[in-house]
Amino acid sequence: MKKIFFSALMMVAALNLSAQSKYDKYYVDLPIEIEHVQEVKFPATAVNIAQFGAVPDGKTDCTEAFEAAIEELSQKGGGHVIVPRGVWKTGPIVLKSNIDLHLKKGATILFSENRELYVQKDKPRDGSVKCNAFIRASKCENVGITGKGVIDGQGFIWRPIKEKKVVRDGGLQDVWNEALALGGTLRQDDKTYRIWYPFNLNPELGIPNIAATPEAQANMRPTLVNIIDSKNVVIEGVTIRNSPKLHLVPTRIQNLIIENVTIDCPWWAQNGDAIDPGNVQVALIAGCRVSCGDDGLCMKGGAGQKGVDAGPQRDFLICNDTVYRAHGGFVIGSEYSGGMQRIIVKDCVFDGTDIGCRFKSAPGRGGWCEDIYCINIVMKNIRESAFFFESGYADRAAGGRGATDSDDKTKFYPEWSNFTFRNITSVNAQKAVDITGLKGLPVHDILFDGVSWYGTREGMTIDFAEDITFQNCTITPQKEHTIKHSKNLKWNGKPLE
Repeated sequence: MKKIFFSALMMVAALNLSAQSKYDKYYVDLPIEIEHVQEVKFPATAVNIAQFGAVPDGKTDCTEAFEAAIEELSQKGGGHVIVPRGVWKTGPIVLKSNIDLHLKKGATILFSENRELYVQKDKPRDGSVKCNAFIRASKCENVGITGKGVIDGQGFIWRPIKEKKVVRDGGLQDVWNEALALGGTLRQDDKTYRIWYPFNLNPELGIPNIAATPEAQANMRPTLVNIIDSKNVVIEGVTIRNSPKLHLVPTRIQNLIIENVTIDCPWWAQNGDAIDPGNVQVALIAGCRVSCGDDGLCMKGGAGQKGVDAGPQRDFLICNDTVYRAHGGFVIGSEYSGGMQRIIVKDCVFDGTDIGCRFKSAPGRGGWCEDIYCINIVMKNIRESAFFFESGYADRAAGGRGATDSDDKTKFYPEWSNFTFRNITSVNAQKAVDITGLKGLPVHDILFDGVSWYGTREGMTIDFAEDITFQNCTITPQKEHTIKHSKNLKWNGKPLE
């Protein structure tokens, strides 16, 4: 499945020596050589959306002003679309090549609650109806979203809310009451708890439905930022918050830079992933702060043959990032059929995430991994496992079926291997390690080097794994472990049984 060419690696080294950029400062003390990102540059020309009739009152629809500003700048060869201080309400924004959407400090782009603005006009072949991302670009070169402003998706009026999550687990009765006050529709989640859908909201709100059922409308929730099939993308400095679903989804990108970006949404937000790059070649995610309702820094690689055709996610440097509330700090999966190659996570903090390092997939969605390094990481107050591998993961939406209920399970098995975890400190995790491989395809060739667990309430659970090595590792205080269907596990030079 995987193909590695020595000549290609030599070309990477040659590129890094010949081309210097302001991002080279991040590429120091790395465990392996990876290709560096290159700076994305734009023409100096700039236009201000206020020149095109936009009004910063948070009420006036500025959709046409954004479109006109982008079009005029594009006709001039590109440059910067300036969003000045104020609250600018708009529908979808479509970026073009050589355009930088630049938000000044104090600027907020507030996406309209009129859900009809985002419905795709052309139905795909399968007859389904979907919504466009709030900010999108396709088949572009040199695209930017930069500055010190805020991009707000008003996700509350899009997302289902699980009573079990916010009331029972979170004690947030006020959130549940706020949802009920908007009207909406209730479905039974189980015998005790319900799911609230923003469907049939109170008429005075003026927010019509865009689907026939609550579940269908929930499946139409858009991503906040989605840039696909493009080259040279930079997202820098901005705050992206309250998406209806995923926040930042760059897909099939060559040369991606995400620097000093804040992603913020409630921890209970359904499917509220923060940063989900997929099948991206050469990327930097540096200095970001994340608090979200699902996975934090999540690597995707497509499901099945489409993922393979898009190529591996490769040459990633993820550094100096902090993830607070999230299902996982650093994550791979659940779909990664295209493979993961030369990914380095270093000098990061995961504080209060459900899981620290989370690797999840299932037959039909899996792929291969090579040269995955997590080094110099601090984990604090991890609610579940510090390290988690799962080869039979089922991704269940609110009221929906799991991903593995329908996927082709005859091929594209997840192969979790070639991971190195080095110089990592975990404080107050529920469990040290949780590994569940597959019969006939165990999790294998994993190195834990210099990993220390303090205050862990449970030890390790390892099932269907082999060639797992722990060296220079400590668990304080010592805990019992559960080991099944595994072999060649070593703890500081001795067999782990």
